[in-house]
Amino acid sequence: MTGEAALRPVPRYAWLVFALTFGLLISDYMARQVLNAVFPLLKAEWALSDAQLGLLSGVVAVMVGLLTFPLSLLADRWGRVRSITVMALLWSVATLICAFAQSYEQMLLGRILVGIGEAAYGSVGIAVVISVFPQRLRATLSAAFMAGGLFGQVLGVGVGGAIAAAEGWRTAFLVIAAGGLALALLYPLLVRTGRMAEAAAKSGGVAAAIGLDERPGLSAIFATRSILCTYVGSGLQIYAVGALSAWLPTYLHRYYGLGVDRAGSLTGLLLLVAGAGMVTCGMLSDRVARASPHRIVPLAIFYCLTCAALLWIALAVPPGPAQLLILGCAIFVAAGTTGPAGAIVSNLTPVAIHGTAFATLTLANNLFGLAPGPIVTGRLADSIGLLDALRLLPLAGLLAAAAFALALRSYRADLAAATQ
Repeated sequence: MTGEAALRPVPRYAWLVFALTFGLLISDYMARQVLNAVFPLLKAEWALSDAQLGLLSGVVAVMVGLLTFPLSLLADRWGRVRSITVMALLWSVATLICAFAQSYEQMLLGRILVGIGEAAYGSVGIAVVISVFPQRLRATLSAAFMAGGLFGQVLGVGVGGAIAAAEGWRTAFLVIAAGGLALALLYPLLVRTGRMAEAAAKSGGVAAAIGLDERPGLSAIFATRSILCTYVGSGLQIYAVGALSAWLPTYLHRYYGLGVDRAGSLTGLLLLVAGAGMVTCGMLSDRVARASPHRIVPLAIFYCLTCAALLWIALAVPPGPAQLLILGCAIFVAAGTTGPAGAIVSNLTPVAIHGTAFATLTLANNLFGLAPGPIVTGRLADSIGLLDALRLLPLAGLLAAAAFALALRSYRADLAAATQ
């Protein structure tokens, strides 16, 4: 990128694209996480086990993990704006199905459809955002966009819990579905491919350089040991995030005696801490990489080990203010590897296939982390209790640190080869 291109102002239309795409990301995660806020109500009404509740939560991540890659490729060919619109309509209608579900099986079907609708949104959405902004803002916007998922979880749990406590769990699903439908209908009216290309040309964005509909190759996203280990390490670290986001409301309800609304609100606050930590760790990663790019991998290892240690301490002390404080510190760094993992993937893959590379990273995050986190924790909770199940979470962080350590052994050489 030339100095002149780097200093180009960002058109206001680019910020409109970001705002609408970010808004749909919020809707995406609200539709995903509202279920976790009403676990106690569903358990009482339908006499469900913790394993069944965990499946309702985790099945969305399973579908995201399985379908992220193929649906992202399809979106590159069919058109990203059109694909995003269809995705948002599907997950919103599926949330309506959950609102009217009369049995566990119907709820499970609705949740599967939610997962199908949300499967490729993260990778396609971030590709749209990056395409209309200059490269100098790419890391910042990527971190902010990814953190939007946690903010959506906050609203899903907090708003969903408050509505459920006042009006019932069905109303919570209805309200969140209505918001998603409204944004889905507005998006294609305001976000248009032609105007995106114009905005990218003015700012020096990726769309101006490679074209919005360019078909990427696939081999580079699996070409090195560094990138393969990064996929695994990122997913394993996200395991704790998936488990905590799903089970914290229930943990606070059982062990702190909080009502559904207060447990949801406190979980929302803790997830805000996670989102703030994601952005902060991402900014630190950018600063470290600017001075010495290869140091970003040790930073990821540091985040994994710090989170594992803090989680072990937090869950070893009895419930109370001290536990919540230490747990908040652990959650602050729990998703800290998002920034380093994204930087490693983007550094080792050509710009033209960044969308597909991020889809692969999303797939790994779901298959190794977000999907098994709630499901395995729920099954363990049925056998050994929820507290003891959560006490096993630090093991995932240790395995994640080991994966990043393997990446470190070859990253310097892989980075040098990629930048030649």
